[in-house]
Amino acid sequence: MKIPLLDIPASYDKVLVDVEKNINQIIQSGQFILGPIVEELEKKISSYCKTNYAVGVSSGTDALLISLMAAGIKEGDEVITSPFTFFATAGSIARLGARPVFVDIEKNSFNINPNLIEKSITDKTRAIIPVHLYGQSVNMDPVLTLAKKHDLVVIEDAAQAIGSEYKGRRAGSMGDYGCFSFFPTKNLGGFGDGGMVTMSSENIYNKVKTLRVHGSNLKYYHEFIGGNFRIDALQAGVVLAKLKYLDQWTEKRRENAQAYNSFFKERGLTNQLTVPSEDFAKHVYNQYVIRIKKKRTELRSFLNENNISTEIYYPLPLHLQNCFAYLGHKQGAFPESEKAANETIALPIFPELTQNQISYIVDKIDDFLNK
Repeated sequence: MKIPLLDIPASYDKVLVDVEKNINQIIQSGQFILGPIVEELEKKISSYCKTNYAVGVSSGTDALLISLMAAGIKEGDEVITSPFTFFATAGSIARLGARPVFVDIEKNSFNINPNLIEKSITDKTRAIIPVHLYGQSVNMDPVLTLAKKHDLVVIEDAAQAIGSEYKGRRAGSMGDYGCFSFFPTKNLGGFGDGGMVTMSSENIYNKVKTLRVHGSNLKYYHEFIGGNFRIDALQAGVVLAKLKYLDQWTEKRRENAQAYNSFFKERGLTNQLTVPSEDFAKHVYNQYVIRIKKKRTELRSFLNENNISTEIYYPLPLHLQNCFAYLGHKQGAFPESEKAANETIALPIFPELTQNQISYIVDKIDDFLNK
C-alpha cells in the first residue's frame, strides 16, 4: 500500500468535464484576463463565504499583500500576526516596510492566542492578521473586540480554511478582509496559482478591485499605485468547476479526521500523541496534524519506509527565520510556536483516502510507538 500526502488527480473524474467546458469557453472567447468566468467565480465565492463581495487575485500571497495595501499599511507600521504559519503572512507585511509583530499560539489549536494580543499593541499598530491554521478558525470574538477597541484593521488569513466556521460565521467574513489561496494543495485548489479577497464593505471592494489593475479604474489613468494582481481566467475556470464539490470534499475530510481519532483511541495511542482539537465548528482539515513529543524524525522515516507520506508544517517558526533576524527574537521567545514546530506532523487527509488506508497508517504508527 502506497499512500501519498495528497492525491490531487484523484478528483479529476468528477471535475474534468466541467473544467474542460470552462476552459474551452475561455479559449473560444479569447478573454483570458478577468471577464465573465472570473466575475462568476467572485460572486459564487462571496456567496459561499457569506460576504457581499469578492475580488479574484493572482495568489493567496497577493491576497494578503493587496489587502494590506488597501488598508494603507506602510513603512513603520506594525501588524500583529502568528509566528507559526506559512511565510507569506509575515512576508507580505515586511514587503511593505511594515513590522511583523508576533504573538504566540494556543497549544491545542495552533492558532494565535487572543489573550496575548493586547499587550503587543502599540501606537504604531495598524492591523491584526489572524491565521486560521490547518482549516480551523481562530477564536475571533476577542480578536474583533480588541480591533474595535484599538481601531485596528482585521485581515483574516483563511488560505487553509475555506468553508471553516466560527459560531455560524464563515472564515473570511468576520474581519475587514478575508484572504484565500487556490494553490493546488488547498481544499479548493486550481491547476496553478490563484487567490481571492472577500469583504463586505463596498469601499474596500472598490479599493481592492482598483489596486488589482495597477490602481486604475479608467484604462491608462491611475488613482494610486497598485499592481498586477489579477487571477488568471483559466484558473478561475478550474476553481469554478471544483467549487460545487467543495462541501462534499470537506465532509469527507471531516469523516477521515474522525476515523483517525477513533483508530488512535481504540489502539490506546492518545497517551503518546495528541490528535487535532476542534474548538469551534467547523474544522475543514486542510491538514490533519498530530503532535508527538519524541522521535518525530524517526517516525517520519519509518512511515516513509512503509510508503506513507507525511509533512511538517512548519519546521522553523517565522521569528527564527534568517530574514527576520532584524526583529531581534531569540530561541524561546514564543515557546508554544517552537514546541509545535518540533512536535507536529501532518498525515494524509485528502477526501479520497479510504478507511483501510487510515487504519493502515494508524497501525504503522502503533507499530513504531510500541515496537
